[in-house]
Amino acid sequence: QVQLVESGGGLVQSGGSLRLSCTTSGRTIRNYAMGWFRQGPGKEREFVAAINWTNSSTNYADSVKGRFTISRENAKNTVYLQMNSLKPEDTAVYYCAADRWGPGTENGGRYEAWGSGTQVIVTS
Repeated sequence: QVQLVESGGGLVQSGGSLRLSCTTSGRTIRNYAMGWFRQGPGKEREFVAAINWTNSSTNYADSVKGRFTISRENAKNTVYLQMNSLKPEDTAVYYCAADRWGPGTENGGRYEAWGSGTQVIVTS
């Protein structure tokens, strides 16, 4: 099973940017759809963005459309989440997830591997 490690979280002011990275060790992500999810304080986990395994389509939550961009670099076994125009409501732990041969769905139940998360805090 692929093992995922997120990085790039931190503290940023409203309107700022961060780029999250998710890497694997030992296995390629080439055959996996990759997704980003988040869980804010006192909230349920929610879908943020996903990219299918063929790298031909992306999917975003309405709340992040136009601000966040998901991309993948299979040669580096890495998926990225570029987050611009951050808002305090984006504060959450962000998780990377992998779904083998997946379509890049918002359904978290499809994803078979998860990272341990990286914290993002956006101050007003």
